[in-house]
Amino acid sequence: MNQETESLLSDVVGRLERAILERDCPAVVALQGDRTLVLSDYDYLRDEPAAAAFEQRAAEKARQNHTTRFVFAVPQVWVETDDKVQARAVSNHPLREGEREVISWMSYDARDGVDYGFVPYVRRPSGEPIFSDAEVFTALVRPREGAPGWTVLRVLTQEGVDPTDT
Repeated sequence: MNQETESLLSDVVGRLERAILERDCPAVVALQGDRTLVLSDYDYLRDEPAAAAFEQRAAEKARQNHTTRFVFAVPQVWVETDDKVQARAVSNHPLREGEREVISWMSYDARDGVDYGFVPYVRRPSGEPIFSDAEVFTALVRPREGAPGWTVLRVLTQEGVDPTDT
């Protein structure tokens, strides 16, 4: 991950941490191209159609902005099993055994490629979240089609499509 992408990741994660502190759970994407655009959506975690609609809007903005770098982040609850991570939307219900809250993120840079990672966090008894540092996956990652940021990535990297062309 290059310095520009790391800086963008820090900005996006910071925005999401502030939202979580205020008990909001939006998806946040920052698109860098002609200019830097930051989009958020509070319905993203509601259901798959809402998530897909936001990703489509973000992908269209990315194309219009000639985006060459982006970071997409969303709060989730993870359960790690063997070599897989299963994710679900955050909620007001207590975590079940083996679950943990994270900010899941994907970054893309046209020159350096894709990175995936997460920011783990725990809650004090009062419910106040305490965030750790961002972690990058070092093992091979194979996200499924519905993974956060997948649609934006697919649109920008479609074979034969240069995201810097209109």
